[in-house]
Amino acid sequence: MTRNGWGVAGWGVACAGFGTGCALNGTALLGAAWLGWVVAGVGVAAVPAGAAAARGRPGPVLRAALWGLAGPAAVAAWGLLMDVLVLLTGAAVDSVPGAVLHALSAVGVVLLVAAARVRPAAGDRPRPAPSEASAPVQLAAWAGTLAFVPYVVMKLNWALGGSFAGLDGARIRVTNERNGASGLWLTLEDWGIDATALMAALGVFLLWGLVRPWGQVFPRWTPVLRGRRVPRWLPLTPALIGAGTLAPYGLMGVGYLSLCTVGVTTIRTGDMPTPDDALMIGWVGMSAFAVYGVALAVAVRSYWRRTGG
Repeated sequence: MTRNGWGVAGWGVACAGFGTGCALNGTALLGAAWLGWVVAGVGVAAVPAGAAAARGRPGPVLRAALWGLAGPAAVAAWGLLMDVLVLLTGAAVDSVPGAVLHALSAVGVVLLVAAARVRPAAGDRPRPAPSEASAPVQLAAWAGTLAFVPYVVMKLNWALGGSFAGLDGARIRVTNERNGASGLWLTLEDWGIDATALMAALGVFLLWGLVRPWGQVFPRWTPVLRGRRVPRWLPLTPALIGAGTLAPYGLMGVGYLSLCTVGVTTIRTGDMPTPDDALMIGWVGMSAFAVYGVALAVAVRSYWRRTGG
């Protein structure tokens, strides 16, 4: 018996109910009302698959089915990181049903993968001692860290009132206010702190926690948890969300900017003064997201394997 299987079945019931409700109410998910029926179909298929997995270790066919369901769930979870970042700054998400779908899908990915990768009980398979990642993985972590430096410098420069690519801090603030930035976001800007730069710093901290031994043990300054092992889900959950969101977003963005740079298509300027300014800012941001997202995915794989995955 495996609790992961029953978790998948329960998730399937919730997913089927949510998708059906959205479809019957005409609520658009990811921009299309008919996707509610797709979500419901995935949920319906997950119920028997989860129930079968709950009866014992899944065979090749059931494992393939679980991985097959994890695929669309992973696609639907795209955007969860953006929702979390928006909520952390006190703003409202663009679509509540969309945010619910992102969160529900992310839970489904975790449950489906866990059910497909059944392991011996913890008592039969002790967790390996804390270890550092290989040199190539740490090199990827350095690449992900350094890729964020131009992005953070650009953002902090604006927050401090400076100018870059035809935009200054005052204009950025006006744009943020018009786009509905929260009071917390604007207060941080008043203090010379850009919220996205702060989040980038937290992302780099997470990245290095995945590749260094200290990311597997609670530090000494935590009085109750001092010296205890960090639960694997604690760093893996935000890391999987980040890798699954930033890597495809950044890579697609780099591809789009490449086409704009060589003249195949024209970049949309939005609030940027000129196309050249938009390209410059776009390259700074998308390069950071792409390199960091890929580095985070590499670090996740290493952490998973080193901690007994």
